[in-house]
Amino acid sequence: MTEASGVTEAARETRAVRESGRPGAAGGGAAQAGSGCGPWDDLGTDLVEDLLAWLADDYFRAEVSGLEHVPESGPALLVANHSGAWGLDAFVLHRILHRALRRPVHVYAAEVAFRLPPLAAYARRHEAFTDDPTLGRDRLAAGHLVAVFPEGVAGVGKPFTQRYRLRPFGPGFAATAVQTGAPVVPVSVVGAEETYPKLGEIRALARRLDLPYFPLTTLLPLPAKWRISIGEPLPAPAPAPSFAARAAAARRLSDEVQWTVQSMVDRDRRRRASPFW
Repeated sequence: MTEASGVTEAARETRAVRESGRPGAAGGGAAQAGSGCGPWDDLGTDLVEDLLAWLADDYFRAEVSGLEHVPESGPALLVANHSGAWGLDAFVLHRILHRALRRPVHVYAAEVAFRLPPLAAYARRHEAFTDDPTLGRDRLAAGHLVAVFPEGVAGVGKPFTQRYRLRPFGPGFAATAVQTGAPVVPVSVVGAEETYPKLGEIRALARRLDLPYFPLTTLLPLPAKWRISIGEPLPAPAPAPSFAARAAAARRLSDEVQWTVQSMVDRDRRRRASPFW
């Protein structure tokens, strides 16, 4: 088998597992992201990075535990819950991890993130990606860190009354872990639900802007206190000889990771006296 055909087979296998699994595939988007860079990209990205750092440190007062569980070298899949009406958690989490780990973290992002110029410039600088059915297989094979949010749009689109109840994880990330042998590092984020509570939807605006939904939420983010926990890595199962066995192993791993992240979220919610302190 040639290298090209091997990559094609791996991509086909990952897509098959994702499509046969439950809704909520990682990242939530699959359209091609633009890759052009404008003259204001550097300035805009610097401003976004400073804003995200201020939000994490001063506004959300984010507490991070478990950084020692992220490998200092070699590949790993960081798998986190996704919450808050505008999905701000993905950007804040990336900024925290990139700064603390001092190594690149490649995020599988929804296509909509590449439509907004400042966020698109930030995503391009940090090599976020979309429209990749293998969910970062090549990046993992090269020894990088990849972060995914397997709830996808379903995670950020759920109503506030269902906050912190994780939506079904798409199993695509687990198929990639099985193929590459990369360990899966569970990550929980508590606080983002209260930052941008989703109180309803404006469907007319969603249709006009071609968005999955347009949330009815606060104009500015609320100053909820964030707690980010990073759990011990879960090893990927050894690759099985048949596609059916590999798909079954991926689904089991996906269920195990979701249960682990949900348990971490529940634990950190019990530890706080108030969402805002």
